[in-house]
Amino acid sequence: MTPPPARTAEQRKKDTLHRLDHDVDAWVATAAPDGGAPYLVPLSFVWDGSCLLIATAADSPTGRNLVATGRARLGIGPTRDVVLVDGTVRAVTPEDLPEEDAEVFAGKTGFDPRRLAARYLYFRVFPERIQAWREENELRGRELMRDGRWLPAD
Repeated sequence: MTPPPARTAEQRKKDTLHRLDHDVDAWVATAAPDGGAPYLVPLSFVWDGSCLLIATAADSPTGRNLVATGRARLGIGPTRDVVLVDGTVRAVTPEDLPEEDAEVFAGKTGFDPRRLAARYLYFRVFPERIQAWREENELRGRELMRDGRWLPAD
């Protein structure tokens, strides 16, 4: 199988923004601050153009890790069209999340944590590094964002 030609950095950014706008689910990786084992779960997200909004049970391993470390890695898309997002995280209680953001989250994901008996937290993930690639021929230049800033196109 011959892979398609590598995309330009500009096209990769465009494709990445499309994926962030249209995808609903991501794999979210966290770890405990004491160096504990990594924890990986699928969670739904909403992209607002500057950060991703996710939600999980406050007392889950993911919720505890996010609160304790303020860091996460998200994997979005299939193996041959992946977007990896490394970011800092800020917890937001359902009471402190603007109603409009909660409604957008519920509408896009089909999941409304405000209606559950268990205590959930929302988390805003602010990307610091974004990488995207499809095949080996896109590994070079896969970094699209560094230190929270989009890199210039090649």
